[in-house]
Amino acid sequence: MNKVWKWRPLGELFEIGAGKTMSAAVRSGPNKTPFLRTSNVLWDEINLASVDEMSIPEHELPTRLLRRGDLLVCEGGEIGRAAIWDGQVETMSFQNHLHRLRPAVPDVESRFYVFFLQSAFTQLGLFEGAGNRTTIPNLSRSRLAGLDVPQPPLAEQQAISAALGQVRSAIRTQERGVAATQDLKRAAMQTLFARGLRGEVQKKTEIGSIPKSWKLVTLASVRKKLQYGTSVRCTYEVSEWPVLRIPNVRSQRIDAHDLKYCGLTGSDATKYQLEDGDLIFIRTNGVLKRLGSCAVYDGHPANALFASYLIRARLQQEHVLPHFAAAFFSSETGARIVSARAIAASDGKYNLNIAAIDSLALPLPQTLIEQYEIVAILDVISRKIDLHHRKRAVLEELFKTLLHKLMTRELRVDALMALAKTGIMT
Repeated sequence: MNKVWKWRPLGELFEIGAGKTMSAAVRSGPNKTPFLRTSNVLWDEINLASVDEMSIPEHELPTRLLRRGDLLVCEGGEIGRAAIWDGQVETMSFQNHLHRLRPAVPDVESRFYVFFLQSAFTQLGLFEGAGNRTTIPNLSRSRLAGLDVPQPPLAEQQAISAALGQVRSAIRTQERGVAATQDLKRAAMQTLFARGLRGEVQKKTEIGSIPKSWKLVTLASVRKKLQYGTSVRCTYEVSEWPVLRIPNVRSQRIDAHDLKYCGLTGSDATKYQLEDGDLIFIRTNGVLKRLGSCAVYDGHPANALFASYLIRARLQQEHVLPHFAAAFFSSETGARIVSARAIAASDGKYNLNIAAIDSLALPLPQTLIEQYEIVAILDVISRKIDLHHRKRAVLEELFKTLLHKLMTRELRVDALMALAKTGIMT
């Protein structure tokens, strides 16, 4: 580890403040103040999606409120997880399971210590055993104050924070891109399956409005075959027959990672062998929104079979494109139709049987051409989502590498800044 930087106990660099303990009295008392808990503090991010409130007496507020630039560190949960409060809300307090750190010396860049703590706790293992052991591990104030941390020159702290912050910002840009494009896809599905592409008058049906020329059919009327999968035991020992399971079925696509295999042979195997265009439904799940999720098998992985918690539908492709059907059942309307047929089991899971799958309503355009055009539009949006995901994954790996190399000084920040000027980090 780096011997050049000066090292000091964290408690010498920061004043460490304690948050307010939640109790029945403060939960029901008057004059509520919003407060942060450990679930709000992510690595280098404050999540305000769900913020609780508690009653804090006026005389306590000066010591319980956050200021812009405060460093928050989790005492419990993922101990050491840290982020900077940037003042998104004018009045905000914090619970006792968070430590609030304020610089006690002038040459401290708080965000540098967010990144250092992330590296120390998640990569370098510097603080293993730093948590107290009660019923759950926790990082007490005294232990936090006693952690030895580096104190590079302020300019270097700032440069490292800026470099890592730039990559983190790029990651968040991709996350926003995923969210925005997913919203676009949901809206496009809602419009396309209700209005089509031809500007037709709509008609009312049991599932809502659809174009007047479309037909509302049941899956039973447009399928050739409906079948449960094999219940034979599968293992990770590679054989001729990979078996698709629930984790391999994503919205409209097959995920060929994490494959298992089975030892079926001959006609026992071919009975469950998938063909291009087969539609695979999840028929049992503990999460209702995953029930009925379906994907189209496209030949990859080769020779794939399917497991018993799935149902295979082989469609009459002269009437319905498999990708059109998969897109509809992945839409909000389609998912609602599937959920309405769910059967709750005593083990807390939800199930679908073949009769329920057969009874699913499916709106169909008059022609395969319009089905194809709708699939093509949605496919363009899906590729955009995948692109954002791939970019985010690359940036995450870049961040982890830079975090490790900068905190161990394998990479000097001046060299990194020269690299940034080439545009490779943007």
